[in-house]
Amino acid sequence: MHKYLESIGFRRIKKRSEMDHLISNTVLHHDQKNVFRDEDGRIIGEFSRDYAPDMGMCVCGEFDGDGNFHPDYSFPYLRGNAITSCEDVTLERHADKHSFAGAVDDPRVGVTIIFYLINMGEIMCRTGMPGPDDFFHAVKITGLAREGKILLPAIKNEWWEKEERENLKEHIRLVTAAKDGDEDAIEDLTMEDMDAYTLLQQRIENEDIFSIVDSNFMPYGIECDQYAIVGTIQDVQKVKNDMSDEEVWKMEVLVCDMIFDVCINSKTLIGEPAVGRRFKGQVWLQGEVCL
Repeated sequence: MHKYLESIGFRRIKKRSEMDHLISNTVLHHDQKNVFRDEDGRIIGEFSRDYAPDMGMCVCGEFDGDGNFHPDYSFPYLRGNAITSCEDVTLERHADKHSFAGAVDDPRVGVTIIFYLINMGEIMCRTGMPGPDDFFHAVKITGLAREGKILLPAIKNEWWEKEERENLKEHIRLVTAAKDGDEDAIEDLTMEDMDAYTLLQQRIENEDIFSIVDSNFMPYGIECDQYAIVGTIQDVQKVKNDMSDEEVWKMEVLVCDMIFDVCINSKTLIGEPAVGRRFKGQVWLQGEVCL
């Protein structure tokens, strides 16, 4: 049972029989189908169906010699509407199944973004098995959240927002130069981190942490594609799962100057989302590589 099923509106699915029914329904009434041969010559099938706008279930498995499909694994997905990053994206297959992890180094974030690839079938049908030297140049990243909170926006004025934009541009320039081996840039980044830490220590005595940290993106737990985020809501809508009738919040969130689409079951979100407010939660990152 996938623990993020509830994020797309399947919170009440608890039994194996209910999961089998969902898998069968997805395969029989699929919206999209991809069939390809893997490196061992096996015929692999991928069936997906939307149960709400841009979100649904994907079932992957193998066809036998008689053309019968045998499901191997399934996962919920959320497709993004905006390109998150145009940096080089690398893909690597998971060891235990026909799925891929993606990684992208974006200078706006201080960590490598690792995500679960959701359009594996499309890539395999169009380009074949991606190798370690194959790069893709754009990705739409989304997040499925099991629980989250809505925070009020941090108070800013025009001068402060302009200062933040200038600081971000300088930070991106330094990170890019540091990757090329510029020792002065590495030293400047070190000093920048020390100054930020000192300022945080001074302000935290009298201020709430979320009035200081407006946006946040950092790894969460021991699974490499799980992250804790705080971001400003740019767009929000409530959609309904066609099969379960459960309501799901779908939000476009600005995190560290990057756009993410995030979905969460309305029953597990604390607070009322609105444009300008902030979303705080732990998400499972997915990515759709642009071909």
